[in-house]
Amino acid sequence: MYFQHMFGLLYHPREEWGSIRKEDHSIGHIYLTHILFLAAIPPFSLLVGTTQFGWSIDGGKYYLLSLESAIPIAVAFYVALLVGMFFMAYCTYWMEKTFGVEASLERCLLFTTFTATPMFLSGLAGLLPILWLDVFIVMGAVAYTVYLLYAGVPIFMNIPEERGFIFASSILTVGLCALVGLMAASVILWSFGLNPQIIM
Repeated sequence: MYFQHMFGLLYHPREEWGSIRKEDHSIGHIYLTHILFLAAIPPFSLLVGTTQFGWSIDGGKYYLLSLESAIPIAVAFYVALLVGMFFMAYCTYWMEKTFGVEASLERCLLFTTFTATPMFLSGLAGLLPILWLDVFIVMGAVAYTVYLLYAGVPIFMNIPEERGFIFASSILTVGLCALVGLMAASVILWSFGLNPQIIM
């Protein structure tokens, strides 16, 4: 069912959001059947890409990361994605009540999961970690994620377009703040020794 929705969001997102809105899942079910697998794509891809093929800025010289330093980074990245998904869902749930929508944390987690799917799938680019190529792919995924967000909020939350635009903008702002917080946490972890070891 998930793959059907995923392809539906690619070809006819507005109709598919209406279909997803009718589903009812528990938080555990969403994590076990969706998020645990989706969140593993970027860390695993980057782990393989940076340790087996190496990373490059321009596709020229490649640098390999040691497996010993890459595994803890990949695990920390995976945990951060799992926590980040719940954080975004909770913030959406909290804002739902402000916008006068029937609030449900489970529905918000489901909405967040489907909205973020293009970004998770773009993590496959990490298998070939060339900086300019990966940035290009991720930016495309971010653009489509933002489109799904703005198209989905009025339908999924069953609110008028005007309030939906403000609601979606609020969610996007929280997401950007969470990204900045993740970057700050990365710098702190690097200072505690969780930094990549480059093999020339």
